Amino acid sequence: MTTSIPATPALATRARAVIERVRPEVDGGRFPVKRTVGEEVVVEADAFADGHDQLCCLLLHRPLGAPAWAEVPMTLVGNDRWTAGFHVAAPGRHEYSVVAWVDRFLTWRHDIARRQDADDIAAALLVGVELVEAAAGRAAGSAAGELKAWAAELRAAATPEAGRAMGQSASLAVLMATHGERLFVTEYGRVLEVVVDIERGRFSSWYELFPRSAGASEAIHGKFTDVIERLPTIAAMGFDVLYLPPIHPIGREFRKGPNNTLAAGATDPGSPWAIGAAEGGHRDIHPELGSAEDFRRLVGRARELGLDVALDIAFQCAPDHPYVKQHPEWFRHRPDGSIQYAENPPKKYQDIYPFDFESEDWQALWQELKGVVDHWIGEGVRIFRVDNPHTKPFPFWEWLIGAVKAEHPETVFLAEAFTRPKIMHRLAKLGFTQSYTYFTWRNTKTDLTEYLTELSRHDSREYFRPNLWPNTPDILPEFLQYGGRPAFLLRVALAATLGASYGIYGPAYELMEHEPRDPGGEEYLDSEKYQLRQWNLDRPDSLSGYITRINQIRRDNPALQSDWSLRFHDVDNPLMLCYSKAAGDDILVMVANLDPHNVQAGWIDLPLDQLSVPGDAPYQAHDLLSGARFLWQGERNFVRLDPQVSPIHILRLRRRLRSERDFDYFL
Repeated sequence: MTTSIPATPALATRARAVIERVRPEVDGGRFPVKRTVGEEVVVEADAFADGHDQLCCLLLHRPLGAPAWAEVPMTLVGNDRWTAGFHVAAPGRHEYSVVAWVDRFLTWRHDIARRQDADDIAAALLVGVELVEAAAGRAAGSAAGELKAWAAELRAAATPEAGRAMGQSASLAVLMATHGERLFVTEYGRVLEVVVDIERGRFSSWYELFPRSAGASEAIHGKFTDVIERLPTIAAMGFDVLYLPPIHPIGREFRKGPNNTLAAGATDPGSPWAIGAAEGGHRDIHPELGSAEDFRRLVGRARELGLDVALDIAFQCAPDHPYVKQHPEWFRHRPDGSIQYAENPPKKYQDIYPFDFESEDWQALWQELKGVVDHWIGEGVRIFRVDNPHTKPFPFWEWLIGAVKAEHPETVFLAEAFTRPKIMHRLAKLGFTQSYTYFTWRNTKTDLTEYLTELSRHDSREYFRPNLWPNTPDILPEFLQYGGRPAFLLRVALAATLGASYGIYGPAYELMEHEPRDPGGEEYLDSEKYQLRQWNLDRPDSLSGYITRINQIRRDNPALQSDWSLRFHDVDNPLMLCYSKAAGDDILVMVANLDPHNVQAGWIDLPLDQLSVPGDAPYQAHDLLSGARFLWQGERNFVRLDPQVSPIHILRLRRRLRSERDFDYFL
């Protein structure tokens, strides 16, 4: 009986190599991974073939749209696992994939090195001569001449052993890697992508400020010119992103009063998130804040000081937004014909109309909302904090962010989505550069260890970049309500050292605003969301100096500028937390007292071998916050922290001392 060869290409092939388990890869290549400019994309793959022949395995990469691939030889690291990497030098999208084939020259080279019989070696040399001569025929210029010379030398080798030694030449291997024949190449079958962001995508320190509260008193509406005057102070504190809540005209219909009351007085400013009024909508500026030219001056002056201005994107409307009259089809209507306002029962938001993304006119709606982002990019903004993205369709965000970043790859989008984990992860996959997290509510040793390990070690780190906030205008956590000054010191230090990106809502944070509106609630009493506030920035108990020092430490230490090196270490006290970050010779160990009310002490255990610290000599632990220096020996050391003095050590380890007396000399 004769069996015909199947015509299916996947079955009928002479390609023998197999490629599996390529990493990094998100959802089978459906979504890109993320990196920032200058970072390396390290790629791994399983590649193997039947029998004992040798493989050649290559990593291919190129900027999206480039005509040709760059090739990087992959290295076998064991158990048929191969690895190689490439650096990304510019923002935008890049592609990568893996190819492999049975390499006849590498197989010959491997086999002849093991042959012992002289006649056997001599016969094998002739095979090598044929392979090299064939490569010479494919090569051009000087390479062709070099390969011909190699073929001649192999053929004329004085002894078989001499010829065998020639076959192991690294120079010949390089020439053959370039000009050897690639037969029956196996392609991985997927072209994977990496989105490359500017450094702000990986490392950033955010400061949130309501411009309208920057005036001289609570009776005077702040202006952009007032914010410009504050910029040097914010920059001096070490922040590099100034985030402004919505700056647009605020609706008057159903305007909310102080503390979110339903009845607003004649002079109450309303919530900035109730966007739109007779003065304009999402592309317009609240007239009391200033003009478009004032805003451009704010953006320009901020950039001179090393600050990016981030704007809030809140795709929703006040009842008197121009869109409501111009495009009623963009909103959902109730049976009585009225427009449905936002609800999250039992909460009602009569001052906000959500868009209906199921509208028959959805394409025009999408284009208009992209136009809003394009407008502010034209005004010099490149960072956007997006309000409640989880309440808008996933396909919309994938389209909008993809379209914007195709034109402006330096743009950064932060997703403000305190929602279910799978939704937050989906938004990150769709293109959001950074994401808010549950850090705000993680206070115990177990909670912090488990959650931050997930963020820094799980495969999701390839696409989910956390931005840690100890407070926001919407969230005054219970820990800050009752923990006093030590709680504020602790939480900002944890956010700034656990995460490469973090932010605070100020000046509420540095002035330790802690009174809730309602017992057991997380809303601020007299919240800035509904009224103007005046902040006494010169208060002697302000945390601004402490925060400045922390931000300076972040800038001085590369270990704190990324997330992936985070490791937690044992402490024999459940109220103490120990963790480290490292980047080359920059090794930081943080030890925190999680109890804001009491002194805590314990023995910490550091894996010195993992931290590249020799364990056979004393080493110094230098507290970058206080300046104190501790001489430690071995893996186990004692730490005591008084939260009234400082609830955390940020320790830089110096690997080895010349002597115990000399604290300034290090190898």
